[in-house]
Parts: sequence; structure tokens; C-alpha cells
Amino acid sequence: MSQSIESLFAIDTLIDDEERAIRDTVRKFGVDRLRPHIADWFEDARLPARELAQELGALGALGMHLDGYGCPGASATAYGLACLELEAVDSGIRSLVSVQGSLAMFSIHHWGSEEQKLEWLPGMAAGEKIGCFGLTEPDFGSNPAGMRTNARRDGDDWILNGTKMWITNGSIADVAVVWAQTDLEVGARGIRGFVVPTNTPGFSAPEITKKMSLRASVTSELVLDDVRLPAAAMLPKAEGLRGPLTALGEARFGIIFGATGAARDCLEVAVDYAQSREVFDKPLAGYQLTQAKIADMALEVGKANLLALHLGRLKDRGEITPAQVSTGKLNNVREAIKIARQCRTILGANGITLEYPVIRHANNLESVLTYEGTSEVHQLTIGQALTGESAFR
Repeated sequence: MSQSIESLFAIDTLIDDEERAIRDTVRKFGVDRLRPHIADWFEDARLPARELAQELGALGALGMHLDGYGCPGASATAYGLACLELEAVDSGIRSLVSVQGSLAMFSIHHWGSEEQKLEWLPGMAAGEKIGCFGLTEPDFGSNPAGMRTNARRDGDDWILNGTKMWITNGSIADVAVVWAQTDLEVGARGIRGFVVPTNTPGFSAPEITKKMSLRASVTSELVLDDVRLPAAAMLPKAEGLRGPLTALGEARFGIIFGATGAARDCLEVAVDYAQSREVFDKPLAGYQLTQAKIADMALEVGKANLLALHLGRLKDRGEITPAQVSTGKLNNVREAIKIARQCRTILGANGITLEYPVIRHANNLESVLTYEGTSEVHQLTIGQALTGESAFR
């Protein structure tokens, strides 16, 4: 009798009843609503994002770890487990939830005025309004401090100009949280965040196409051409890079769990395939080389899951550090992509088709590997924590 990876590591003994219920609810949603369609969505490079957002909102998955304003106020660990189950289906689905809740909603919730929170958060929690997060630019990804998007004062208003790149949800968003350089002499210090309704004149969001990764996800460019905003559009509590980097830490936390879900799904499929596929008159699972691959991958999935849960507990206690988030993101995504590639070898030629999820996960993880901080950025963050020396320049 074979057992699951979760039972091998006794994962259920490490989570409480509420966390288990949330995990199982999201898993069932994935099985019933998402898995029957995800291969077609990926192949066709489309996603019924607005429809899914409302369903995910009804599920309580949007802004899950935020309090008030229609948000469920669940634990960070419960949110992580939800991300794990969503990314076990597809990284693009988890990206939709992460950008909505951990980037756009978190920024408004954490840094916004009461008026901004009341205007946007209830609708975003319900999935009736979709948000995006404009930080990365065509020439500034790992070094956001160099951004060229700028906001200048004109009377009581702000005028925004610039371009953002690789923005999830951009083309379908109702609101964009945009980060820009501001005029120092008028009292706004350096980089500030702005809540930008996407129907504001001068705002456009052309979709990025011809992607080979995250195809079941809306990815866009944001173009701001003399976008005029009232003074009240600025996030009042976010000054400098601390604002966007804090939000990125929230999103990276979800990835620590999410990548583990993608790895688990690949391994479960590979084990099932190996048990049913006969090679030289016996199941592929009966060969020592196959079992060695499976055992090694199971160790990495289990360790990634344990690391994610440990970091979840630290976050729930308010003790997690950026270096610890980097450790989780670096390890779990790096191992997940190795596992996806190794599982592909077990499936052989079948591993490159969308009949199985493995090549889709592998392609998606190529994006997850570099977004929300490349592996190199996380290595340098960990290196700085251990040595006390910054090697970013």
C-alpha cells in the first residue's frame, strides 16, 4: 500500500483544524473548478480572471490574511496553505490571488488612508474589483530604486508619467497601486505609492502576449501618460522603498508555499504514472532508478513543506525576517523547478504534453524563479544577513 507525501511527513499533525479546513476547501475548489480547464487555459493563453476572482472572493481567498474591510483575517499559515493548493493547480492562479491580496490589497490596507481602504478593499476582497501592483519597469527589476516613473505636483494634484512592465492582472484591473519617484522639494520624500483607478485618462495597460510561461495569467505593461490624480490618491503612510518592499515580502511568503504545491503535484503525477506505466514487462515504479528519483524528490518536497510551515509560524508570531523569507523563496522555488524537470524524465515523452501538468508547472516555475526577487537577489540577501556585508553593488 503506497502512501502520500503528506502522510510520509505527517503534515496534518502540524496544522490545526481551521488551517486544515481552509486547505481542504481550496484543494476541493482546485479539483472541481480549476483542474478540468487549466490545461486548455494554459494552451490558449487565456484565463477567465474576472469570473474566477469573484469565485475566489466568495471562497475567502482574496486578502485572506488581512483584517477588516471584508477580509477574512486568517492566519499567515492558512493563507500559505491556500497558496500551496492553488499553485498545485497552476502558478498563474496563485499569482492572481497573490497580486490581488498580498500586493495591491496589502498596500492599501497597510499604507492607505481610511478613505482608500473603504473605497477599494471590500470590493477587492469579494473579487468584484481587481487590483494590480506597478513597481517593475522595463529597465529596473532587481533595482527598483532606479525607477523612472515619476510623479510631480501640479497645484493640489499629482501628474504621473512612466512605464511599468510584467504586471500581473494589469489589463483587467480596476485599480493599480503604482510606485513613482516624487519631487523632493514639495515635502514628499522620494518614492511614493499612488492608488490609480484604471479608468483615469492617460492610463493604459496593453497585454503582454507570446509568453511560454504563466500562460494562464494576465500579464501586462502599464503606461502612464500625464495621469492626473488628486492629492488623496497618494498612499499616506508609505515613504521610500519600504512601502513596495514590504508588500513584496508578503507576496514572496505566498510563493514559499505555492512552489511547494507545484512540486508536490508534479511528484504525485510522476508516482501515479510510474505505477501504471509498464517497461520491460513490469511497472516503471518497480525499478531502482525510478524509486531513487522518487525518494529524493519526496525528501525535497517534504523539507520544503516543513520550511514553509515553520516560516508560517514565525510570520504568525510577527517574528519573520526578510532574510528568512528569502531563504524560503530561494530554496523552495529552486527545488520545485528541479523536481518538475526530474518528474518529466519519469513521464518520458508524455511529460511534454499538456495531458499531464508537469511541463506546464516547469514552464511556470521558470517565471516564479525570477519574479518577486531573482535567485541571485535572495542569495545576496542571505549572504548579507550572514556576513554583515552588502554585495549588491
